[in-house]
Amino acid sequence: MATMGYSAEDELLIGREFDELMAHCKKICKREGDEELIRRAFELAKLAHQGVKRRSGEPYIMHPIAVARICVDEIGLGVKSVVASLLHDVVEDTDYTLTDISTMFSPKIASMVDGLTKISSATSAETSEQIESFRKVLLTLLDDVRVILIKIADRLHNMRTLSAMPPEKRIRISSETMYLFAPLAYRLGLFIVKSELEDLSFRYMHPDQYAEIEQKIAATSVRRKEFIDRFNAPIIEKLRSVGIDFEISGRVKSAYSIWNKMRKKQIPFEEVYDLFAVRIVFKPTPIVPEKTQCWHIYELVTDIYASNPDRLRDWINNPKANGYEALHTTVMVPSEEGEGTWVEVQIRSERMNDIDEHGLASHWKHKYTPEEVSATDINFDVWLKNIREALSSPTDNAVDFLDNFQRSLYTSEIVVFTPKGEIRKLPTGSTVLDFAYDIHSKLGAKAIGAKVNHTMASIYDELHNGDQVDILTSEGVNPTLEWLDHVITAKAKQAIKNFLKRYRQNNIERGMTQFETRMQELGITPSARVFRKVLPAYGCKTKDEFYSKLGAEMFSLENIQEILRQNSAMKLLKFWTFFVKDKDDDDNFTQNQSGSIEDDRSQFDVAECCTPIPGDDVTGYKDPKTGRIIVHKTTCHELRRLAAQRGKNLVKNIQWSSYKEVSYLTVIEIQGIDRMGMLLDLSQVITGQHNINIRELKLQSHDGIFEGYISIYVPNTEDLAKVINRIKQIKGIERVTRRENSVENG
Repeated sequence: MATMGYSAEDELLIGREFDELMAHCKKICKREGDEELIRRAFELAKLAHQGVKRRSGEPYIMHPIAVARICVDEIGLGVKSVVASLLHDVVEDTDYTLTDISTMFSPKIASMVDGLTKISSATSAETSEQIESFRKVLLTLLDDVRVILIKIADRLHNMRTLSAMPPEKRIRISSETMYLFAPLAYRLGLFIVKSELEDLSFRYMHPDQYAEIEQKIAATSVRRKEFIDRFNAPIIEKLRSVGIDFEISGRVKSAYSIWNKMRKKQIPFEEVYDLFAVRIVFKPTPIVPEKTQCWHIYELVTDIYASNPDRLRDWINNPKANGYEALHTTVMVPSEEGEGTWVEVQIRSERMNDIDEHGLASHWKHKYTPEEVSATDINFDVWLKNIREALSSPTDNAVDFLDNFQRSLYTSEIVVFTPKGEIRKLPTGSTVLDFAYDIHSKLGAKAIGAKVNHTMASIYDELHNGDQVDILTSEGVNPTLEWLDHVITAKAKQAIKNFLKRYRQNNIERGMTQFETRMQELGITPSARVFRKVLPAYGCKTKDEFYSKLGAEMFSLENIQEILRQNSAMKLLKFWTFFVKDKDDDDNFTQNQSGSIEDDRSQFDVAECCTPIPGDDVTGYKDPKTGRIIVHKTTCHELRRLAAQRGKNLVKNIQWSSYKEVSYLTVIEIQGIDRMGMLLDLSQVITGQHNINIRELKLQSHDGIFEGYISIYVPNTEDLAKVINRIKQIKGIERVTRRENSVENG
């Protein structure tokens, strides 16, 4: 008989899925009453969500069941996490309160549910609902890491069912997933989850490229399997001969990682040779240490295949910050055609493999020796300590906090030492100043230099693996704005910003007074039109930045009259037209904007980070402060960051209209074999054959090879493609690519 709000068919579906969940929960129900606790949570959630459907049409209760299943099977969490998963939307979406949850279950479970409950609205113009909800989860993370693991499971199921969402929501949710949740899963050691989140996001953000790569992966599957079998055969024979208990498998790289490599290296799919990795997982013998057994297997493999010494990665003695342990080597496989193939081999124990698949959650299932604890949990504790400090720092700008937090997720690491030999792990690219702030914020604020390996060094010098660093300080030193350009760690950036913020408001007030006084002298009323000329002239993006720098005497207003009189000589080069596609009619378009950005009625700006030109796929972002729409290429990483923070501000329907015959600045990078007449040939192709203006040309030659870039003005992507294809035909040219101006995180 159907419960009120559920049809008989729904009851059958729900019952089957819950029975499956309970079957999988048997392995975690160790105490009397565990199964009953899960059943009570299910019954409450089922009652609370009765009558509610997901966009896919299935009963809403199916979502909490699926999240709980992910927590058990794919992350390896326990009973309390399953209960919290089943209840995670009850308080947010129904009349039940946290007090009800606490009374019916426990204060601990109520606390976990609270951490998973979104906030209801944005709190200020400086932030958004997305950011504050995520920050709330992080605050709970400090008390109970399981909350963030459940949140990741929740996001994974939402991504698996994202096809039911409208297109604009798919883009927003995928951008947020790629920007925050995938790197967070990686940082918590959930590599398999991270890869799936990336692939699902890639699928919805770039569907055509995703489909193309998936098709090519499928088309090469038979040939790839034959190669792996041939590669594995001598390894299997060797390991069995010495009595090692192991499993060996070949794993294909994810579609996203393949696409990312193609894009970064500007190569086609056919030239991505490391499409897969071979993994050897062994069952360790109790007498010999795991590390020793890993190196033994490494020796056996490299006896068969020649290894690349530059590609050896020892994450056994120096585990990654997320606890990952393994030994990686890349070996050469000769081919009959005469051109060998590089193959990555990963060597790990069953324990190490469990950590790779289940991340932080797997740590709770093992009884570690003191050595193993130091290699896994301590790294995470250090990272968590830094997050705790960042969360407790006084800051009004949640966007800055979120950016700093995101930067702390995807990092490769270096190991450096204090004068007393204490190990410190920092992101690759860290400077002396990052090291000083890692020791203590007060030490960083007074740093004037360092002795690196007993040699004097600047606070801006980059550190490398194995450096020993002794910080030198002075009481007369304070952080400056320039310091922000020379640190990469979230802790250092936040500490410097907090220091500067205490002085910034005074500078803003001082600068505002100076500017208004000068405008009164000139008889000019400050307006939006005035600031559209003034801000870029002084290299500022906002009025507050302009006032602050003026008040800090970083520039003067001596030439303000000349700036205000100028009409941009490049006005024609900033002219475009856009159409905004009508959401209710796929066949009709509504013209939203036509005009120069000098026009006060203009709503659009072309993003400087990616400089789209007519023909590029574009997406708009409505600036919450100015109301203007900034138009980015859909592949822009800055757009991904903005979508993760304020996804509701995306304007997805923007299309280029039939544009004017004007030009747009773009940059192409070239590389080739140097020879006499190369510059002449380039200029003849670009200017002579295509009648395109060159703004800047910079080439450098060394050892018979040249490389550099050419800035040109082109009307659209079609003409740009013609120019690039023609340049490729010039004798000696090896590579021609359009520069992607966006900076990728991670």
